[in-house]
Amino acid sequence: MEDEEDYEVKKKPDLDEETEEMLKKREKIKSQRPDFARQEWFRRLKIDRGTWRKPRGIHSQARQNKKYRPPNVKVGYRSPRGVRGLHPSGFEEVLVHNKDDLEGLDPDKQAVRVAHGVGMRKRIEIEEKAEEMDLRVLNPS
Repeated sequence: MEDEEDYEVKKKPDLDEETEEMLKKREKIKSQRPDFARQEWFRRLKIDRGTWRKPRGIHSQARQNKKYRPPNVKVGYRSPRGVRGLHPSGFEEVLVHNKDDLEGLDPDKQAVRVAHGVGMRKRIEIEEKAEEMDLRVLNPS
């Protein structure tokens, strides 16, 4: 019960109805989208299943879109244009390397992602300044 009292609701973006609708549509498309497997990934150990590459062989059944082969990547699986590149929460992600990168960000539309190479001391400074500016940090320490 103590944990529930300490929980703070995360900041939500200020979105219009159309964008919220597109985000929901993107989630639905994403749930129906198949996992695109690389051609003949099961034959060779070195080939990873998830790294899709376009089938290029002249006799390739995958290139010819045979029904018994896994589906290929097509433009029809793409998400709506208005929400491409947005975080699932609806924020536009901004990669930050230091405190100065926080200047000029809009807390209603943008959220901060601290870069991988930033150390703990500088990360804490960035998070404190982001909290002052009412910015959401997507990967807090």
